[in-house]
Amino acid sequence: MAPSHVLVPLDGSPLADEALAEALELFDCRITVLNVVTPIDAGMIEGGVLDGDEDRRQAARDRADRLVDRALERAADADREIETAVQTGDPAETIIEYVADRDVDHVVMGGHSGERGTIARRLLGTVATSVVGKAPVTVTVVR
Repeated sequence: MAPSHVLVPLDGSPLADEALAEALELFDCRITVLNVVTPIDAGMIEGGVLDGDEDRRQAARDRADRLVDRALERAADADREIETAVQTGDPAETIIEYVADRDVDHVVMGGHSGERGTIARRLLGTVATSVVGKAPVTVTVVR
């Protein structure tokens, strides 16, 4: 059965851009792009690794807005309309919660290679691996 609502998480990577292009090409349904702003870790602030200031938070929100705006432009270029969302939290957990709360029935996302962890994490990336393992819907990983 064809999906009725596809979620495309965006993180600014080329593979996330490819995931959006794939979703726009393959699915003639409602598409939402989601950018998850990761909160600054309190331990990193307390340990002096990062400054916990409003400028840093605003820069992260501005980056998220740019990613969403770019996705809107790409959809318009493909003669499509999309919905957008920006949320704050752990990326994998936020994506999974978004799926459950908003009647999403398919996720299309980029995967990232890495050096740590299991084979799946090396092939897909930690966020994609978590979403594939925990999402209650079909997940397509673009590589």
